[in-house]
Amino acid sequence: MTETDRKYRILVINPGSTSTKVSLFENEDLLFEKSVFHDAPVLLQYPHVNDQIPFRYQVILNILKEENTDPASVDVFVGRGGSAYTQPGGVTVIDQRLYNDTEAAVGGSEHPAKLGVMLAWKFANAFGTKAYTLNPTNVDEYSDLARLTGISGVYRVSHSHVLNQKAVAEFHAGKTGRKYEDCNFIVAHIDGGITVSAHDHGRMVDGNMGADGEGAFTPTRIGTVPVLPLLDYIEAHSVSDVRLMCSRAGGFVSLFGTSSADAVHKMKENGDPKAVLVWNTMIYQICKMIGEMSTVLCGKVDGILLTGGLVRFSDIAEGIRERCGWIAEIFEYPGEMEQEAMAFSVLKVLRNETEARTYTGKPVWSGFKNMDFKIR
Repeated sequence: MTETDRKYRILVINPGSTSTKVSLFENEDLLFEKSVFHDAPVLLQYPHVNDQIPFRYQVILNILKEENTDPASVDVFVGRGGSAYTQPGGVTVIDQRLYNDTEAAVGGSEHPAKLGVMLAWKFANAFGTKAYTLNPTNVDEYSDLARLTGISGVYRVSHSHVLNQKAVAEFHAGKTGRKYEDCNFIVAHIDGGITVSAHDHGRMVDGNMGADGEGAFTPTRIGTVPVLPLLDYIEAHSVSDVRLMCSRAGGFVSLFGTSSADAVHKMKENGDPKAVLVWNTMIYQICKMIGEMSTVLCGKVDGILLTGGLVRFSDIAEGIRERCGWIAEIFEYPGEMEQEAMAFSVLKVLRNETEARTYTGKPVWSGFKNMDFKIR
């Protein structure tokens, strides 16, 4: 039997800011897919994102039980990732070093996506198999112009929905008979977190740091807030409060007490003035981000690709088309393509069609050479 003929059972684990999604593939065939929604009050019971591991592990076990699937029958576990040092794109083996750096969030971003690496590693150890990740949130392909800030020694880094953005961009390019590496796209992932990135001939050269408090506010995140008013807020509250609001307790959670976009959208549809203002402001801020990325690409944009769970609401695409349709044609891909991307990319590794990277424990980029930008 060749590697191509062999049947591999691949369990894909995808923790998000408001859900845990699990998919089981047998080679290219999807056997089942389940997603469990977690409202903010549930996840906020856990002081730190790492504290969610036992809860999410049990959620996955419950899903497997419901699907009559023995985790011991799984050949390989694949988890969404992030929070370690910045990495190149592609498939990476999950090992103890990657687990430890992910747990410690040495990359500086505490995004729930990191739990995918940690959960996959725990399952792989428990059942004696391997674990992988693909295009974690900290893949870094930024141009130098996207890195510098006005504070010496403080830099912008890549923290984005790289996995889904690249999967959608590659899919769209193929659908139009082109290669991702030959196109310029603006890709907007719109869900519990919102990131908008500029993709220049196969490289994601700029984008907002969604889980770090940059860009549009979202169901769970504060987005960009002017520094001086934010400092006033911190003086009345705490730094830890703001850190929490950057990724888990901001946006709709702060404004309405829930991360449920369905609940807020229903209020908006019923004419609630606060919900109308908040919802439309979120769309407005997404449009501003798309405009920024269009300048990164010097206006040479082959398409604006909208993806993520909130694209299921037609008024989001309508609002973006109204303000940004002049930049380039807009295409909608509701939901995400993350599960298939993770499974199929790892399948190529298992079939020896490509190689997986080993995490080095060193960032892709560690500063400007021969320049003094130390913190003063």
